[in-house]
Amino acid sequence: MKTIKYCCRNEKFGSKQIYKSLKHEYPDLKQKKKECLGNCRHCKKECIAMIGKKKLLCAESPDHLYAQIKEIISASKAKSVTA
Repeated sequence: MKTIKYCCRNEKFGSKQIYKSLKHEYPDLKQKKKECLGNCRHCKKECIAMIGKKKLLCAESPDHLYAQIKEIISASKAKSVTA
């Protein structure tokens, strides 16, 4: 799985909570907090995270974003098991 990046300016939407939950649940998962991800148009309105360098995930709530990220983690683990 690639690195998950969070915008520090987006913490008011709940990304900090997601970061902490995933760090506890998946301690080997690569996560980073960045000052700005350069997606201010989305960041001002909803909870965001970036997977790798290009895949931006957006959700109306931290719970929805957390579910999206967990789905990607599960798919990534399934691929690595079958490979």
